[in-house]
Amino acid sequence: MNRFWGCTGGIFGALAVAGGAFGAHGLKKIVGPDALTIFETAARYHMYHSLAILAVALLAHAKPSRTSRVAGWCFLVGTLLFSGSLYAMALSDMAWRFLGAVTPIGGVFMIAGWISLAIAAAKSSNNPSESGESA
Repeated sequence: MNRFWGCTGGIFGALAVAGGAFGAHGLKKIVGPDALTIFETAARYHMYHSLAILAVALLAHAKPSRTSRVAGWCFLVGTLLFSGSLYAMALSDMAWRFLGAVTPIGGVFMIAGWISLAIAAAKSSNNPSESGESA
């Protein structure tokens, strides 16, 4: 497993679990239901993309490529922008609504990460029969 992406995915995953637990147990008393829903969305996407970064770590180890690095950075930046802006809005009980403009930018990075991961995975096979190419 690629060390950088493996560590990043692990740390992001741990933070996602901690955030989810905080949202489920501590946040209900602090913010309203709309902010709580937003926080839960942030934690869910945070976890999904922690796992995606771990997939990048595995792929980058098996077949290092520029495309897998791009995928990792897109997931990292996307998670920080998307989940980070949602966490901030939720924790401020929606007082920082202006951060809603940042959220879609993070989403675009996440989408770009998935596309890059798909391309990296498609390019990773050296065996033409595994990649669907004819010999």
